[in-house]
Amino acid sequence: MAGAGFGELRSGNLGVRVATAQEEVDAAQALRYRVFYEEMGAHPDAETAATARDRDAFDAVADHLLVVDHNLGEGAASVVGTYRLIRRAAAEKVGGFYSASEYDIGPLLAQPGQVLELGRSCVDAHYRNRAAMQLLWSGIAAYVSRHQIALMFGCASLPGTDLDALALPLSYLHAQHLAPAEIRPRAVPERFVPMDRLDPAQIDARAALADLPPLVKGYLRLGGFVGDGAVIDTQFNTTDVCVVVKTELVTEKYSRHYERHRGAQE
Repeated sequence: MAGAGFGELRSGNLGVRVATAQEEVDAAQALRYRVFYEEMGAHPDAETAATARDRDAFDAVADHLLVVDHNLGEGAASVVGTYRLIRRAAAEKVGGFYSASEYDIGPLLAQPGQVLELGRSCVDAHYRNRAAMQLLWSGIAAYVSRHQIALMFGCASLPGTDLDALALPLSYLHAQHLAPAEIRPRAVPERFVPMDRLDPAQIDARAALADLPPLVKGYLRLGGFVGDGAVIDTQFNTTDVCVVVKTELVTEKYSRHYERHRGAQE
């Protein structure tokens, strides 16, 4: 979307910014295909397999946050990480948010202020380190500041669809991080899977945290909550939870980094 960016934040050879050309969006979709389908075992339909791209109708209205490695070149060749960002006005163009296929997000949409859906996050295997993730979060903080976002949400994935294997992390999230009622999404009835699978007394918090993907742990460190109910996504071979984050903590944690880099650019 025009005017959506915030410039570029740099950390050595890496940078984070919003995609400015369709070729860069295509590179992000190709990266998503490699990670989700080739690496994580998602099941492509015929078009997805033929194009080797993960894409859907939401991509056309979204902003695509990119981590780029300038040592690889510029533009599409440099894309090594991505996050899809959808604001309310963008979602309205395609009939709603992606998350609405899995969750009743009415409580979130009823909140005053701007909301932002996060999704389709992935980083090339060679760049899965603290530097790239810090840059992604700094980019989100800059975007949140630029667009005065009050609340972020999105579906976050736990690997696999074996609910017995996921009983500990799901039960921990439900017991310790359930969103307050006024901002609590709930899995749509036909896809609702209970998360409280273990007696709270049986939950080993340390072991549960160790089982959580880094992205989910990152949301929790920012004071994030989860909605009620998980959703099995057979296409992507994942079990999803809906994460909600109030943005004050995001901008507080990353604003000094952002302001320092922005000041250097002006």
